[in-house]
Amino acid sequence: MLNYYILHLFLYFPQDKAEYIPAGITSILFLAATLLTMRWIIRHSKREQKQAEELEEKLKEDETK
Repeated sequence: MLNYYILHLFLYFPQDKAEYIPAGITSILFLAATLLTMRWIIRHSKREQKQAEELEEKLKEDETK
């Protein structure tokens, strides 16, 4: 019973549905920022992987000489 009362304090469903608009806009902005950050991290990781592979090949060539 106490859990129900405590959870009920934090739940709020407004009668005016226009109050959902700012929350929706904020959610979309954060989602877009998250996706852009994820894509940037993946691109950066691929660049670093390419550089590491080139360095590895260079070291193998120097080792065989």
